[in-house]
Amino acid sequence: MIERARKTAHFRLVIVNGKAYVEKYKQSIQTRDKFTLWGILQLLRLYPGRLPDLELMFDCNDRPVVRARDFGGPNSGPPPLFRYCSDGSSLDIVFPDWSFWGWAETNIRPWSNVLKDIEEGNKRTKWKERVPYAYWRGNPNVSPIRKELMTCNASDKNDWNARLYVQDWGQESKQNFKQSNLGDQCSHRYKIYIEGWAWSVSEKYILACPYFFFSLLIFVLLP
Repeated sequence: MIERARKTAHFRLVIVNGKAYVEKYKQSIQTRDKFTLWGILQLLRLYPGRLPDLELMFDCNDRPVVRARDFGGPNSGPPPLFRYCSDGSSLDIVFPDWSFWGWAETNIRPWSNVLKDIEEGNKRTKWKERVPYAYWRGNPNVSPIRKELMTCNASDKNDWNARLYVQDWGQESKQNFKQSNLGDQCSHRYKIYIEGWAWSVSEKYILACPYFFFSLLIFVLLP
């Protein structure tokens, strides 16, 4: 059964007697595989002797590939494939995304560190004193819905009370990520969450700020 998941897997992980063994099949996007494996190593270090022996296949891409409709017959069990995203029509097994342990290409540190930065940033400005607009910054080229969102930006003719910014990661890396510090993005009253190619790792950063979470619900419910 495990072997059937190899078709799209980036690596196989085997844990025996508290030690991890990895067989890599292909290169993942950026360093997703490395940070995912780093997260598993942290589990082994934090809970020595408590992780059972296991073997799993992991796919580091975004969208799910194990479609439930393909496994409806008798004895047609789906391949046990782990990944970062799934949905109601898929049987991929969800695992926390790599950015919880770091995302080197975007200068994002492990979650425990970033959470402290966001909490400190949230304290700097009271909600009533923040910019009274809905805010989003990201790459609009990864999905049609993000491109549609950019049409809601302020223009000479209309102002939809949204401030939307294109994030150029190449340019950011040259400027030492000065416009990408998550701890500095608690400056607007409302924060927009919008999915990317599949989902967006930004969701946890939005929910980390209580005011952002409250305002996100308002933004979604308003016509």
